[in-house]
Amino acid sequence: MVINPLIVLVGPTASGKTSLALRLAEEFNGEIVSCDSVAVYREMEIGTAKPSLEERSLIPHHMIDIAWPDEACTAGDYSRQAREALAGITERGHLPIVAGGTGLYLRALIDGLFPSPPTHPGRREVLRRRAETRGPAYLHRLLTRLDPTAAAAIHANDVSKVVRAIEVSLAAKQPLTEQWQKGRDALTGYEILRLGLEPPRPLLYERINQRAAAMFDGGLIEETERLIERYGRDCRPLTSLGYAEAAAVIRNELTREQAVTQAQQGHRNYAKRQATWFRRDTEIHWLKGFGNQQDIVEQAHQLVSLHLNK
Repeated sequence: MVINPLIVLVGPTASGKTSLALRLAEEFNGEIVSCDSVAVYREMEIGTAKPSLEERSLIPHHMIDIAWPDEACTAGDYSRQAREALAGITERGHLPIVAGGTGLYLRALIDGLFPSPPTHPGRREVLRRRAETRGPAYLHRLLTRLDPTAAAAIHANDVSKVVRAIEVSLAAKQPLTEQWQKGRDALTGYEILRLGLEPPRPLLYERINQRAAAMFDGGLIEETERLIERYGRDCRPLTSLGYAEAAAVIRNELTREQAVTQAQQGHRNYAKRQATWFRRDTEIHWLKGFGNQQDIVEQAHQLVSLHLNK
């Protein structure tokens, strides 16, 4: 079997993954495969921090804008399409670079998925009603008791994923993440170099706060309003960070200032969960800084060069 090189670049939100992935793609004739559960949706631009259209014109990008906001895009859907993208990149003789922060989707891509137990529509409906009456945080606490690892990877506002994780754990009488170890269809044919960005936490939080505020300054509330008009208030991607707070402003449940503060806190909490998730991967080479720092670029360049010249 031919073994092809694959670079995987992970890290918390706002750590500079896009910048570093672009530099590596330019230097090593690469193409970028996004690993972000919200960037897969079209028309969601401001709140997703997707690479700009100019950046996408310079380097081929994959797994961005592949679904409409009212369409489901599960980890399984992502895995199947991302593997097709990897195959196409290697066939063209280019270096695939997977970059993103959605740990569940990355695990589905690399490790594969387990056979899912039967669904239980009645239980699912009960859980959804609980979320409506007692709030998403209640369900997330329930998931934390059932499966702390899954809870660390899924944001409390992502009710659909929380409900599914609880449903699967209860149906199989086993935590979802333990089931991930069974019957996986792991990715084969690639030698993977895993790189992780780990900026100093105070500086990361400062950048997260600035990014969240900039999204609202850049028209996030207006974008959310357009999405609600087109796809309805119950559109699942609109429960993601930033969009959920903007929607609360539209419903007059939060002021703009409160929404910004809440979104900043939510993104900081998400960064903590991402760090917890990726820290479990002992194969990651950690780079202690942001992806746009020259010393970090040089370290990554050296590691990729060594990987390609094995």
